[in-house]
Amino acid sequence: MVPVKKEDLRKLVTDTTVEIYEELTPQLVKLIQDTKKNIELTEGQKQDEISLHMMGYVKSCTNEIIIQVLSEILGLEDEDEEKKCPGQV
Repeated sequence: MVPVKKEDLRKLVTDTTVEIYEELTPQLVKLIQDTKKNIELTEGQKQDEISLHMMGYVKSCTNEIIIQVLSEILGLEDEDEEKKCPGQV
């Protein structure tokens, strides 16, 4: 869907944002859990690592949202889809 109104664009961005954050959240949770269990780190180091994980998560989500929305608007296909034969799912 190519948005023709700001409201359509807002909906596309919102829907994409929810999808991306839901998709990437399990990875962040695992990183945080692994960091909390790391006995080699002090509590301060654990908090620093967790902060870095969270900043990386937000950056990754933001980048992916931009890529997905622009791809939708510009009609770009995923590399995997380009390699498929017509009619393949």
